[in-house]
Amino acid sequence: MGALSSRMSWNRVEEPGAPEREEEAEEVAVAAIEEGEESEEARPTTSQGRHKRKTGPGRQLTKAPCGKRAKDSLGSVYETLFLRGEGSDVQIRALGEEWNLHKVNLCQSGYFASMFSGAWRETTMTTVELQMPDENIDCEALHEALGSLYRDSVLIPRGRVVPMLATASMLQLDELIEQCREIMKDTVNVQTVCSYYYSAECYGLQDIRAMCLQWLLDNLMTRHNEELLREVSLDLMKEVIASSELFVMEVEMDVYTTLKKWMFLQLQPTWRGPHRDLLPDADSWFAGSRQESEGTAFLETEQGRAFVPVFQQLRLACIISDLPSARIIDQDALIPATWLSPVYKEQWLALLRAEQTRELGPTDVCVSDLQRTSMRCGGRLYRDEQCSWRWAGFNFGWDLAVYYANRRIIFKHSALNKSGGLAVSLLGQRKVAFRLRLASLDRAGRAILRRETEYQVLSLGKDEELEVVNLENEHVVFPIYVTCSFLYLPREGRFPE
Repeated sequence: MGALSSRMSWNRVEEPGAPEREEEAEEVAVAAIEEGEESEEARPTTSQGRHKRKTGPGRQLTKAPCGKRAKDSLGSVYETLFLRGEGSDVQIRALGEEWNLHKVNLCQSGYFASMFSGAWRETTMTTVELQMPDENIDCEALHEALGSLYRDSVLIPRGRVVPMLATASMLQLDELIEQCREIMKDTVNVQTVCSYYYSAECYGLQDIRAMCLQWLLDNLMTRHNEELLREVSLDLMKEVIASSELFVMEVEMDVYTTLKKWMFLQLQPTWRGPHRDLLPDADSWFAGSRQESEGTAFLETEQGRAFVPVFQQLRLACIISDLPSARIIDQDALIPATWLSPVYKEQWLALLRAEQTRELGPTDVCVSDLQRTSMRCGGRLYRDEQCSWRWAGFNFGWDLAVYYANRRIIFKHSALNKSGGLAVSLLGQRKVAFRLRLASLDRAGRAILRRETEYQVLSLGKDEELEVVNLENEHVVFPIYVTCSFLYLPREGRFPE
């Protein structure tokens, strides 16, 4: 699977009259610098002189010099025109600050170009009050964005990328937006992924949104981080849990456990403690809530109703097929009984189908069924050494084992399940629809290696095996995360006689 985003180039469309404004800007700049020997009393003073440009790690985008900015060799245009405001013909007021600026420079911004043209009342005004409805815009970001109209390059510290993106989006500064985009691409990690996702969604950076969503699908269950769980909103968590691209580690019950911890942190954001205490503290808190509500399922209480759309994305059929998991679900009483009863009925009828109709399994691939209802499970390969594993749960007579050896992942249909005598397949040939994905992630959680199979039907006889993935010629960095989707029986509108 390749990267989810591609670099985008932004081309500024020249507006009518742009060459004239460029020449005018250059004349203003040169004239102001030639008058640089004037007395300090003759220069307009503004509060902008107190602003100091921050430095720090970031990325610098160098813009091609153009006529609307005087060259650095002529002197500090930025200091003379922007910081001192010499030759100003308009004052911008916002966030309690004032900037004495020049319309010809401001019109490089699509926002100001529209404001100072046409029939708008601001066209002839010498003082403009800006309202800032976006809370992401602060005074420092606005100062830097306005200053970018007076120089060829801007340095954006990584910690300031969201305020700068918000400001650049409002002012319609395409070059600054692109610069923020490139910084975000390079710095997605556990600390930034949620803020980047929300910003990208707000300001229309669809490639960054997709990149952040993929990061969460890869990392939500492969790493345990309480701060990350605190930052994931209800809508975002719903999208992640519903996705067929989620890297599930172990089984669906572990998805439920992750949601339980996440819901607890959403309700108790001040909780602090070692990671090992999170689940016991969550269980204790929900037990207390259950006593107060006299046994009402938590998702039916006033506090719990907001989380219903997220928990509805769980594949409950894959949870109750394992006895210890079914007991925990019953004991926690987070999920209403009205959700569980139909699932138990469906699973019992599916069991009867498997036993009494001698059904071999799916004969073709229904992608929508696999994406919505398949069993999701996964595991970690910590090092390059031979290993094997099975997943817990009743799998309709399938004893499908997964082996890793010599850089190969192999599925095997065992004749006997040595770990438990009840899950023995009595049929010589079985079919299962499946899809396997694997990824190796760097320390920031970004994929170094990604491989996946197509959705396909696997047909195996007893003790027969199939090589699913071969990494022999790949540069592999461990650990490798492996996740699979299995569909043992096709969904049918009626049961065969």
